[in-house]
Amino acid sequence: MEFEEIDIEKWLDLALEYGLKLLGAIVIWIIGSWIISKLLKGIRTVMAKGNYDESLQGFLTNLAGWALKIVLIIVVLGTLGVETTSFAAILAAAGLAIGLALQGSLSNFAGGVLIMIFKPFKVGDLIEAQGEIGGVKEIAIFTTKLTGLSNKEIIIPNGSLSNGNIVNYTVAGTRRVDLVFGVDYAADIKKTKEVLMGVLKAHPLVINDPEPTVNVLELADSSINFAVRPWCASGDYWTVYFDVTENVKEALDAAGIEIPYPHQVEIHKEA
Repeated sequence: MEFEEIDIEKWLDLALEYGLKLLGAIVIWIIGSWIISKLLKGIRTVMAKGNYDESLQGFLTNLAGWALKIVLIIVVLGTLGVETTSFAAILAAAGLAIGLALQGSLSNFAGGVLIMIFKPFKVGDLIEAQGEIGGVKEIAIFTTKLTGLSNKEIIIPNGSLSNGNIVNYTVAGTRRVDLVFGVDYAADIKKTKEVLMGVLKAHPLVINDPEPTVNVLELADSSINFAVRPWCASGDYWTVYFDVTENVKEALDAAGIEIPYPHQVEIHKEA
């Protein structure tokens, strides 16, 4: 009988001790979960106000949620009396191993985050990067997809993209078309400039602000080269490029101004 009383008292003590720990763990879990939900809501609000990309918002929110939940689980386990030092060390070692294994992917992820935060370009922009030119089709966490000028799909890792030079042809809204035309040395320079400027002024897609320019670029070996610089909307670049090239040829022919081309001279000697 005495043994049973001692055993009951022991079990009551254990139940009281671990019951309080369990109750404390439950309370910490409930309060911690509520705090985490509020923090995640605040993070979403801040990123929404900052106009962050939706995919980046979702990824960072999920990442923050998992990190906070892991911390909460460690705290709860510590409250229950579980040794968490070794558990935290295992997590750190696992994180280091995963980081080393995914070093390239993490670089691309970091590049994607930087691109989405600083926004050097957006979907629809025409950019030049990593030796490629194309319209931005999709900006993902790890890669960016471009549609090339010949309608080919170009996939660039965000790590190398964010660390290299990026030329955005769309962001300014206008673009200068750089053309060079050569005429014969016998041609009158002022008349040639008038003909070239007339072609630019007559084209409906060439804008007047900034104004187009025509200047002597160089005195080459067999021609006087003119730098012809019209401006247009970014989306009209290739139309203006091809139209002006064709129209200049027709206008120079009509004005009697010769465009030089290679000549061969044959010399015959009579015996």
